[in-house]
Amino acid sequence: MASAIAILASIASCTPGTQEIKLISYNIRLGVADDGNNSWNFRKNATFNMLNAEKPDAFGLQEAMPMQLAFIEENFPQYKRIGVGRDDGIAEGECMAVFYNTEKFELVESATYWLSETPEKVSFGWDAACRRTVTMTHLKLKETGKDLCFFNTHLDHRGPVAREESVKLLQRLMDEFADNGTPVVLCGDMNSHITPIFDPLFTDGFVNARDMAPITDSRNTYNAWGEYDGQEGNDGMMVIDHFFTKGIVPKSFRTLTQDYGAPYISDHYPIELTFDL
Repeated sequence: MASAIAILASIASCTPGTQEIKLISYNIRLGVADDGNNSWNFRKNATFNMLNAEKPDAFGLQEAMPMQLAFIEENFPQYKRIGVGRDDGIAEGECMAVFYNTEKFELVESATYWLSETPEKVSFGWDAACRRTVTMTHLKLKETGKDLCFFNTHLDHRGPVAREESVKLLQRLMDEFADNGTPVVLCGDMNSHITPIFDPLFTDGFVNARDMAPITDSRNTYNAWGEYDGQEGNDGMMVIDHFFTKGIVPKSFRTLTQDYGAPYISDHYPIELTFDL
């Protein structure tokens, strides 16, 4: 009997456990914009306070400019950044950055694509007003060896065709990038509430994490510096930042509307997702 117990204990000790993962999606509002009292210099400490308080395992930024990336890299050396400037594929223009905690994850693979008819080239897509990209990462938990594909994007704010075609492209790129069965999370500022443009994701097995999480909210994610204050209502029209997941059971979804040391951390509120991996 003793030997049987020892064998069972040995098997149990070799079975990878689960870990809770916390991800954040945050449109940081480009740092070069002249937003008066809401300009980056008045908000950067609030961004520090938010990340320091929430301690995400990984997070995706939209609209991040070089000085904002440098601020985060200087203050949070435990994170490594993936992502390039959308205007030259190096450092020019906004970056759809993914930061991951190197103490928790190792990077297996990464890629950047443009949301366009020529995704491997710096390019505009369809009727888009701006170049748009997706940053794709394949991460592995150091403790358990479990895999996670985490993607961050920003759909165009003006081009309806670009938004629709970009979702189709994202679905195809994610299928090609992620191994069959690997859990997938797509986050970003989609510049759209939930409409039929997202059907290619839902048909492919993705779910809207906000709707599926047992702990959730229905607050606006776009606040326009207080015009929409994050309260429930508005028929979801200002809920334009999303997490879509596949192969994951969301535990909680939060719109981070609290005061982190500035009246508004950005013209968008960060959103946060937790799940077990």
